[in-house]
Amino acid sequence: MEVLDDRKRKILKAIIRTYLETGEPVGSRTISKYTDLNLSSATIRNEMSDLEELGYIVQPHTSAGRIPSDMGYRLYVDELMQEKEQQVSNMQEMMIEKTDRMERVLKQVVKVLASNTHYATMITGPSYNRNKVKFIQLSKVSEVQILAVIVVEGNIVKNHIVDLTEPIDDDAILRLNLSLNTHLNGLTIEEINLGMITKLKEQAGEHGELINEIIDTVADAISDDEDMNVYTSGTTNIFKYPELSDSARASELLSAFEEKQELAEIFKKTISEEENTGIQVYIGSESPVQTMRDCSVVTATYELGEGVKGTIGIIGPKRMDYENVVDNIKNLRSQLDRIFNRN
Repeated sequence: MEVLDDRKRKILKAIIRTYLETGEPVGSRTISKYTDLNLSSATIRNEMSDLEELGYIVQPHTSAGRIPSDMGYRLYVDELMQEKEQQVSNMQEMMIEKTDRMERVLKQVVKVLASNTHYATMITGPSYNRNKVKFIQLSKVSEVQILAVIVVEGNIVKNHIVDLTEPIDDDAILRLNLSLNTHLNGLTIEEINLGMITKLKEQAGEHGELINEIIDTVADAISDDEDMNVYTSGTTNIFKYPELSDSARASELLSAFEEKQELAEIFKKTISEEENTGIQVYIGSESPVQTMRDCSVVTATYELGEGVKGTIGIIGPKRMDYENVVDNIKNLRSQLDRIFNRN
C-alpha cells in the first residue's frame, strides 16, 4: 500500500467514520463540513479521486459518494489498533508507576496522622470512577477464541476470553472492532440501550451472538469491584483509653484492624455517598461497624481528579479531640492534593 500524506489520511478517516455512522456513500461536501482541514469541496474531490485511484475508497455507482474499500478499512484499523495498543501500554505503565508512588505516600501519611492525633488511623488507596467506555479491542487468539480488551474511564483495562461457537475471520473481527468503537466509545452502560445493541447485532451479521457477550464484558469492566487497599497505623493507641482497653473490646477492635474487611465497609459507605465530599462523624451507635459502637469514627473523602477517590478514617474514643482530628484531616487532604495534582 502506498504511504498516504497527512491530508489524504485525514480525509480517508473522515470518510470511514462518516460511512460507519450513516451507512451512506460519502460526498466531498459532507467531508468539508466535518474535517478540520478547512479545504474546499473541489480540493477534497481531487483528494478523493486520488484515494479512489490508489484503491482506498470506491464509488458504488455513478454520481454517488464514496465508501471505504477493504484496503481503506485495513489501513484505518491497523493505524487505530496501533494507536490504541500504545495508549493501553502507556496507561498500564503510568498506572503501575502511579500506584507504586501512591502506596508509599499513603503508608507514610497514615503514620503521620496517627502520630498527630494519637488515635488509630486508616486510609484507602484510590478507587476509580469507571462509568464510560473508552476503547474496545477484539483480537483473535485461536480458531475458537477471541480476546476482548475493554478500557473504561479511569484507564482500567479488563481482558476477557470469548469462546466462539464457529470460526471467525480477520475481516469480521476488523468490522466488529470498527462497529463497537464507533457506537460505544464515551457511553455509560445505561446509555447502551436495546436499540443500539440490535443495530450492532445487525452490523455483526452471522456473528451477532458475540455482541451480547461483549456488552456483558463491558458491564463487568464498569461494575467490577476491585479489592480495596486499606493502610492502617496507630492501632495500639486504642489501649491508651480505659473505655476501649478492656480485653473484649480491644480484641474486637484489633481484629477489625487486622482483617480490614470491616474497615472497608466504613469506607464503602463513605465513598458511596456521592454528594459527600466533606467530613463524616459517626458517634457510638451511629458507626456502620458493630465492633466500633463504643468509638467515634471520623471519615473524609479525598479526591485526586479524573474520578479518582479514596477515604481517610480516624478511630478513637467518643471523647476524642474532634477539633484536632478535623484539622488534621483537612490538612492531609490538602497535602494529597498538592502531592498528586500539582507535581
